[in-house]
Amino acid sequence: MSDFVLDPAFVATSHLVADLPLCEVRLQDDVRYPWLVLIPRQPGLTEIEQLDVGHRLQLMEEIVLAGAAVRAIGSALGLAVDKLNVGALGNVTAQLHVHVVGRRPEDPAWPGPVWSHSPASPYGPDALEAAITAAEEVLEN
Repeated sequence: MSDFVLDPAFVATSHLVADLPLCEVRLQDDVRYPWLVLIPRQPGLTEIEQLDVGHRLQLMEEIVLAGAAVRAIGSALGLAVDKLNVGALGNVTAQLHVHVVGRRPEDPAWPGPVWSHSPASPYGPDALEAAITAAEEVLEN
């Protein structure tokens, strides 16, 4: 996986949280939603079907783990997570990535999609630290 290069769009819109066996995990920089992005660290991927079977299974396990981390982020920020949304879109950034988003009826985009709903509300330093710490505690255990 040494030829992996992260698309600069992720650097501009998210914060590194952890490296799992397959994916780099990043916190989307929008404090309104507990939201992680998983990016498999393999070069040139744009579709899940390009992963071999073992890596597809690993991706699913990492999505489930990220869901638990999203719930922990929500708890740390005082945002209940009533529903997890999981999506691999790639219409804007082609590099294979999977969004795991915590949703609740009170969130600004409910019940519609969070993508392109409204401009992001970036994390402040304290909330960012709390969110990353909460995610790390789940992802590293």
